[in-house]
Amino acid sequence: MKKIIMSAILATSFSLAGNAIATDYAIDIKGAHAAINFSVSHLGYGWVVGRFNEFEGTISYDPARPAESKVDVTINTKSVDSNHAERDKHLRSGDFLDADKFPSATFKSTTFKAGEGKKAKLMGNLTLRGVTKPITIDLKMTAAGKDPWGGERIGFKGTTSLTMADYGIEFNLGPASKTIDLDLFIEGVKQ
Repeated sequence: MKKIIMSAILATSFSLAGNAIATDYAIDIKGAHAAINFSVSHLGYGWVVGRFNEFEGTISYDPARPAESKVDVTINTKSVDSNHAERDKHLRSGDFLDADKFPSATFKSTTFKAGEGKKAKLMGNLTLRGVTKPITIDLKMTAAGKDPWGGERIGFKGTTSLTMADYGIEFNLGPASKTIDLDLFIEGVKQ
């Protein structure tokens, strides 16, 4: 009898796990609990750091099936902010983001690979200046659970690097300045 009951419990558990659905989250831009930051070497001597002030996106995540996770983000390229008005004007120009012609950049995930602990790799396609290239983002889940207001949240920190020439950005800032490092701080609110 115990074997029958145990078999029934296991079968039900696997059945429920098999029917689990992902939870959908919106990136928390209203509360400014997310950031897309960048840094690039300045002539090999120092760093220019900045961020994109306007972006939006969604996350679909099921801890039972992390491989089925999806991320979709759109960035307003005109919102680039390096804390220097003249430089930001140059960054929006055709030398860099060409924001008038390409007002948005997008990231659409293709693969999520869970690693050890809370680490993962998120692969997807980044479209910038009309060029789409695959990128890999190293992720770390920071937390998931209830917030103090009765909602549910999930958080990730991610890093990746981009080679500017891959996206048609040929402006010469010197050999130490060919890549841009991105730091992503993402908090999602359950929908």
